[in-house]
Amino acid sequence: MEERDLRQLIEEVREGKLPRRGFIQRMVALGLTAPMASMMLMHSGIAQAQTAIPYKPTKKGGGGTLKLLWWQGPVHLNPHFAGGTKDQEGSRIFYEPLAAWDADGNLVPVLATEVPTRANGGLSADGKTVTWKLKQGVTWHDGKPFTADDVVFTAKYAGDPATSTVTVGTYRDIKVEKVDSHTVRVVFAKPTPFWAEPLVGTVGMILPQHLFAEYIGAKSRDNPANIKPVGTGPYKFLDFKPGDMLRGEAYANYHQPNRPYFDAIEMKGGGDAISAARAVLQTAEYDYAWNLQVEDEILKRLEDAKKGKVTIVAGGNIEFISLNYADPWNEVDGERGSAKSRHPAFQDKAVREAMGLLVDRKGVQEFIYGRTGIATANFLNNPEKFKSNNLKFEFNVDKANQILEAAGWKKGPDGIRAKGNTKLKFVYQTSVNQPRQKTQAIVKDACTKAGIDLELKSVTAAVYFGGDFANPDTYQKFWTDMQMYTTTMTQPDPQYFMEQHCSWEFAQKANKWASRNLTRWRNDEYDAAHKAAQVELDPVKRAALFIKMNDLVCGDGYVIPVVYRPRASAAVTKLSAPLSGWDNDMWALPHWYREA
Repeated sequence: MEERDLRQLIEEVREGKLPRRGFIQRMVALGLTAPMASMMLMHSGIAQAQTAIPYKPTKKGGGGTLKLLWWQGPVHLNPHFAGGTKDQEGSRIFYEPLAAWDADGNLVPVLATEVPTRANGGLSADGKTVTWKLKQGVTWHDGKPFTADDVVFTAKYAGDPATSTVTVGTYRDIKVEKVDSHTVRVVFAKPTPFWAEPLVGTVGMILPQHLFAEYIGAKSRDNPANIKPVGTGPYKFLDFKPGDMLRGEAYANYHQPNRPYFDAIEMKGGGDAISAARAVLQTAEYDYAWNLQVEDEILKRLEDAKKGKVTIVAGGNIEFISLNYADPWNEVDGERGSAKSRHPAFQDKAVREAMGLLVDRKGVQEFIYGRTGIATANFLNNPEKFKSNNLKFEFNVDKANQILEAAGWKKGPDGIRAKGNTKLKFVYQTSVNQPRQKTQAIVKDACTKAGIDLELKSVTAAVYFGGDFANPDTYQKFWTDMQMYTTTMTQPDPQYFMEQHCSWEFAQKANKWASRNLTRWRNDEYDAAHKAAQVELDPVKRAALFIKMNDLVCGDGYVIPVVYRPRASAAVTKLSAPLSGWDNDMWALPHWYREA
């Protein structure tokens, strides 16, 4: 479709000539996803559809204990320190944002009374301000009232570089003002098409000012509330053993009627993905299991027990391999893996190109992931409008050998290639998980045939994704040559997702390795494209910028996409658990219930 025709259709929706649903259906027919079509309308200032989340119970409580199995258990409960999804999920039991994302990419009010639009005065015509009206009568779990002061404070807390939050990029350059006791205004420095990032979803959970105010800045890690949350959510904190068990009880004064249905909640951590799948699908010992990174053949066999079902939800998650841009083995100015350093081998583009040819993506899909992992050359795979068609992947050991030979990397007596004093001998780390160890083995086998020696390192998930800035084995530090994990896309817009490759997001000692650019890769053209996308109000031009970013980071070879991962989880047969590929699994926790 021509850009002119697309704009005309958007205007027809604005004028009421074309139904919103009709626009979305036409976009889907052209290859876009429903969330992408919805986001295009939202960027254009057109009100979205109202989400009705299914919920049958007519009274609060009576559901017993909801038993969740998170085989990577949370290790802390401050959502703004949550570099890993498991800590976001644990925090989301207790804390809430102003709005959340449903499965179709629509915003659903949570602590806000409504979604801002042009019609209700919430969105300014110049794209620089968003006004949120807050629910009244909401209380924190200690009985204190929730007000605009808490929202203003949260933005200030998260945006302070000294606090070292993972969400600092969202809040650093904005201002949140108090209009009255239950109204706030977000002020952007420039026109901002994706205005629904601050205070929304995974990055938007609101903190109580009265418990966090004295811990803003350098003392942020000393706050007892980091592991003893006091939120506004459906469950009130009881106790927490990091990496093991998190427990809460229904909050009697929760602000949504007849919710929650369950009297208590338990989130059990530890074990592995296969045992988690078995505990739901085969034995029904637990009600729900998250992130089933399990071979698809095993999942299908477990479903044969008829006690539960696997749910696969489309989103934007990607399992990928990072090659370290920095030198992880030597220090610069007292910092290991410093952004000022360069990796001695990977700075050669020929080595990176060869590594890309030695990852058998199709084999990983066919023999490991099946329907839960689709081979891809792209980092950004969904919504469809943002997916590049410019890149292809290839598995070719012979070609990798030819490239390395031509670039002067010669095999020594031990069969390992070297140039000067640099050998192609790398440490390749990931978390302990059967599909990941099998993927490592596939890559190692191919690399061996090309004269590259890989030492495989597997770190317990609770440590690898733990966020402990004193531990050398966290994925945030990335103190090895290569590493592999899944990064989650928790919004139907890629702005926040793609920020993890921007130079201002370097994970380093100064920010306690809490930022999101873990490879320390830098590309000025990429940075410029991301800054342009932040202010580009034209949805077509904006999509082109994100495609360019994808092509830049994947084309440079430091990021090697392996499989695009729709989210796979398991629930017992009678559990009603609304899920979204664009937010945390816990995004609609107040609405979970068990069918009679």
